[in-house]
Amino acid sequence: MADTTVDSTGPVVIRPGDRRYENLVQGYNHRFVGQPGQVRLVTSTEEVVAAVDQAVAAGLRIAVRSGGHCFEDFTAAPDIEVLLDVSQLDGISHDPGRRAIAVGSGARLGEVYGALFKRWGVTVPGGTCLEVGAGGHIAGGGYGPLSRRDGLVVDHLYAVEVVVVDESGRARAVVATSDADDPNRELWWAHTGGGGGNFGVVTRYWLRTPGADSDDPAELLPKAPARVWKRTVMWPWAAMTEQSLGTLLRNYGTWYENNDDADSPAAGLWSNLIVTHRSSELFGMTVVIDHEGPDAEKVFAEHYDSVTAGVGVEPAVHSAEVVPWYSSWLPSYSFPNDPKGRYKDKAGYLRRGFTDHQLGVIWSYLSDPEHTNPMSCLVLAGFGGRVNTVAPDATATVQRDSILKALYCAGLWQSADQDEASIAWVRAFYRDVYAESGGVPAPGGDGDGTYIGYPDSDLADPARNTSGVPWSTLYYGANYPRLQQVKQTYDPRNVFRHALSIELPHGPYDSMEAQDA
Repeated sequence: MADTTVDSTGPVVIRPGDRRYENLVQGYNHRFVGQPGQVRLVTSTEEVVAAVDQAVAAGLRIAVRSGGHCFEDFTAAPDIEVLLDVSQLDGISHDPGRRAIAVGSGARLGEVYGALFKRWGVTVPGGTCLEVGAGGHIAGGGYGPLSRRDGLVVDHLYAVEVVVVDESGRARAVVATSDADDPNRELWWAHTGGGGGNFGVVTRYWLRTPGADSDDPAELLPKAPARVWKRTVMWPWAAMTEQSLGTLLRNYGTWYENNDDADSPAAGLWSNLIVTHRSSELFGMTVVIDHEGPDAEKVFAEHYDSVTAGVGVEPAVHSAEVVPWYSSWLPSYSFPNDPKGRYKDKAGYLRRGFTDHQLGVIWSYLSDPEHTNPMSCLVLAGFGGRVNTVAPDATATVQRDSILKALYCAGLWQSADQDEASIAWVRAFYRDVYAESGGVPAPGGDGDGTYIGYPDSDLADPARNTSGVPWSTLYYGANYPRLQQVKQTYDPRNVFRHALSIELPHGPYDSMEAQDA
C-alpha cells in the first residue's frame, strides 16, 4: 500500500511504495538513483523551515533538489534520508518593494526566460538547457549565450532567501542582499557562485542589474534580443585530418583571445563548438548574436571567416539566418533530458586556446577507433567579455579572466555495463589534456580551474588530481576561505553537505560530521 502523508505543517511526504516515488528520486544523470526514506515536496518557505526542522531534530541527512540536473550524486548519495524537492517553488513575479524580479528556486530556466520575456521584454544571461532549475544554476554562477554581453546571472543577483540551520539545530529563513549595510551580505555573496547545497535551502532569488533603480520591471534586467543571427555549421569527420582539426580548434581559441573586450561589438557574439567523436560522422558549431547589436552582421561574418581560415574542409551543412530569439532560437538549442541517459562530464576554464600538445591529445581521443560512442565529445563554449569586467572577489565566482569553457563528455550511454569503459575513457582524455598541470586545469597557466556548476568528484581524489592543487582551489581559488567562514556562520552543524561541499573551518562539528560528506 502506498505510504503518502501530508504532515500538519504542510509538505507532502512521499515514501517508497508511492507511485510517484520512483519518478521523484530519478534525476538527469541515470547513473545515480537515490533511495531516500522520504521525498518532501514543499510549496512555501514556511514548509521548508518546518521540513528542515523536523529532519534535523530526527538526525536525518538532507539533500535539496530543484531541477535535478547535477552531474554527480549530490542529491542521490546512498546516505541521504530526506530529499527536499523545491520544484514547486516556481513563482516568478515583480517585487516592487525590492525593485527586483523574484524567482523561485524551483523555476526551470525555460519558465524564467518565458516569464521575463513575455511580461517585460528582459532576460538574464543563463544557460541553454531549459529544464535546469534556477536553484542550482544561479547559486553556481549561471552563464550562457548572453554572458559575453551581460555577464553571469549572479552579476544580476540582488538578494536571496535561504533557510539555514543555527548551532542549536533550529531552522530559520534569512533574506540576504547585496546592500553594503546588510548584516547578512556575506550569505548573499556566497550564493554568487559558491554552489548549491552548501549553506542552506534557497527558496527564492531576486534579480536586478546593478545600477538599475526603477519602478518599471522592464528596466531592471538586460533587454532580451528580439531576433538573432544564427549560424549552424556541420563538418564531415571523413574529411578531417589532425592538421585540419587542429587548425579549426586553434582558430577558434584565437578568435576568443582577440575578442575579449566587453565594450567591442564582438562581445555580443557567442558560439558553441561541439566536436563529437569520429564515430558520429559529423560535428558542428552554433553561432548566435543579437541582430540589433552594433555591427552584428559584420562580426557574425568575420567570426566565421576567422574560425574556418585554412581548415581546408568544406562543411556538409551550413546555414546562416535571422530568427526570433525566444520562439525560435532558444527552443531549437535546448538540450532535453534523455530517458535513459548516463553521463560523466569534466570541465575546465581556458585563459587561452589549446597548446599544440593538447591539440594532439584531443585528436587522438576523438578519433580513437577503439572508442565507439558517437555522443562522446569536447564542447567549447564562448566566455569572457562582460564576465571579465567583474573583480574576482566581488562575487564568489573567482574565474574572471577566461575566454572559453571546455567540457569533456562521455555520454550519453544507456546501460550500467557501459559505465566502466565510458568513465575510464573520459578520465584518461581529461588527464592527458592537462598532463602538464597534474591532470587538472590548475590555475596560473592557460587554465583557471573549473566550474562548480559542472561538478566532478574526481578532482578531490589525489590519484586523479596529482597537481597538488586542492579541489577547493580549482573551483573557488582565493575565495574559498571566505566561503568557509560563511559556512561556519550559517551552517555550523554542516547539515548541508555533499561530495564537494564547502568545508567548515576548524570548528566544533568538523570532526563529527564532515566525514559523512
